[in-house]
Amino acid sequence: MDKSILNTSNQIFINNNINSDIHALLLKSHAEKRIDIRSLIEQIESKKKCLLKLPSWYNCKNIYYPNKLSIEQTSSENTADFKAKLVDGNTIIDLTGGFGVDSYYFAKHFKQVTHCEINKELSEIVEHNYTQLGANNIKVISDDGLSYLESSTEAYDCIYIDPSRRHDVKGKVFYLNDCLPNVPKHLYLLLKHANTILIKTSPMLDIAVGISELKYIKSIHIVAVNNEVKELLFLIEKNSTEPITVYASNIKGNAVSHFSFLIDEEYDANISLATRSLKYLYEPNSAILKSGGFKSVGQRYGLKKLHQHSHLYMSDNLVDFPGRRFSILKVMPYQKKEILKQLKNKTCHITIRNFPESVAQLKAKFKTKDGGDLYVFFTTNCDNKKIVILTSKI
Repeated sequence: MDKSILNTSNQIFINNNINSDIHALLLKSHAEKRIDIRSLIEQIESKKKCLLKLPSWYNCKNIYYPNKLSIEQTSSENTADFKAKLVDGNTIIDLTGGFGVDSYYFAKHFKQVTHCEINKELSEIVEHNYTQLGANNIKVISDDGLSYLESSTEAYDCIYIDPSRRHDVKGKVFYLNDCLPNVPKHLYLLLKHANTILIKTSPMLDIAVGISELKYIKSIHIVAVNNEVKELLFLIEKNSTEPITVYASNIKGNAVSHFSFLIDEEYDANISLATRSLKYLYEPNSAILKSGGFKSVGQRYGLKKLHQHSHLYMSDNLVDFPGRRFSILKVMPYQKKEILKQLKNKTCHITIRNFPESVAQLKAKFKTKDGGDLYVFFTTNCDNKKIVILTSKI
């Protein structure tokens, strides 16, 4: 950590050039600067990435930024705030602290937070920033979190861990056993120090795989922001025997859409299939699609499903729904000549669900352009026939 970056003149330079062309800054002479201009540019680039993702850091004076990769890998403030509200108590330890956003929000709900980060420079940066942010109840430890826990006799109300996927398993099936730290391997160590464990995983992890690798799962939380899944969280309670509840949440601005179901209920649920075209079409938000609660969501809202694997729903009466809603304009079989009559040179939005061709292939085949008020779904109905549904968004 080069503390000269925090000098007043350098901070002024960073703030005055936050929207400057980076390449022009590199080419320009900066003889007055007693610091490598590339270090200041790295600060500018990292700070710019915080404008929307981490506004508390962006708007705070004398924040020291790590490289862009650390910013890209950290939680956003809205997801950190969301997960911090899932747990509470007096003490929590974050074993994989990183840039410290999660710990900062845990500190709003716990009396004492311990932040562990193996990278010494990043740990120093985080400690400095907490002082600037006024987060005085966070203890920063420059050590591997798991090693620190192994050598400790302290008990915590909660342990938080965000394992990272190893690069050598890229492209293979994603298991928690493939991550560092290996949570399934060390689960009993974690449970020796806390009764509650909150595990953040990649959204790419298959929920069924996570369930098979872990024990004592109380709940699973899928967190989406603006309909893009950002986090998958497993909440473990020591010796829990409760049925697992899955929560699918979509954050949009200051509003959060929630849907929840019991895994056992999803297995046992029955849902009727749409044997004819109805008036309204529904597409669940991305958090629900990730959750796998396909029968539960249809049953909860009294909808009929197009096909077991299509994950689109219909009704004759419009209902409030956690996802997109459409008025059905026309349903037709997948026949090229007829579809060209309807779509050629049209501006529309194309979505595929349980359909063998990609959006790009369909756009090229039917000569459509992106945009407009027409929403077109290429899917499969309950008779296993490919169909096209023309809709307008409600």
